[in-house]
Amino acid sequence: MKTYLFDLDGTLLDSIELILTSFHHMSRVHLGKELPDEYWLAGVGTPLRTALSKVASSEAELDAMLDTYRAFNLEQHDRMAKAYPGVVDVIRGLHDDGAKLALVTSKLSTGANRGLRLLDLEDEFPVRICADDVVHGKPHPEPVLKALDALGARAEDALFIGDSDHDMESGRAAGVATVAVTWGPFAREKLEAASPTYWVDSPSQIPSL
Repeated sequence: MKTYLFDLDGTLLDSIELILTSFHHMSRVHLGKELPDEYWLAGVGTPLRTALSKVASSEAELDAMLDTYRAFNLEQHDRMAKAYPGVVDVIRGLHDDGAKLALVTSKLSTGANRGLRLLDLEDEFPVRICADDVVHGKPHPEPVLKALDALGARAEDALFIGDSDHDMESGRAAGVATVAVTWGPFAREKLEAASPTYWVDSPSQIPSL
């Protein structure tokens, strides 16, 4: 039985504009300036606390930054985020065919669950490994290994589908084949450096891997 582990943002959910807007809002509030999109994109796919810790001057400021980001992000979420074309039908098809599915995301469960509700894919992903479920987030293998354990699946039967080098590194370290999607925010050159097992240009290609 094939196992499919999916990242959320940049893979299933087109939320990159929302993420960047949330970072810029947080920066204006706490840093009094905006940082380039490229700076924040480099941390997409890792836990939010990890990304913000690089600009916070203290734990107290980090906590305040996290609160500001999350409040803005959740407030704007349903207005700005949407499904990538074709992904919902592919996920439902895999589910109907009896594939093992799990969500593996660096988001906290609150945000991840909000995303799945927006996509109407809550039933398809009963197993969700989020930032608050692990000690070490991506690119560490722990999230992938925890998903495999929850599904009762073997690494050699699994694919990890994602849009970032962090996804590829996490999957490879866990011993699973990795699938780089080309519709996310990262240039192919950046993903090539992470040596994905497969490339897909359309969600419709995933079931045949």
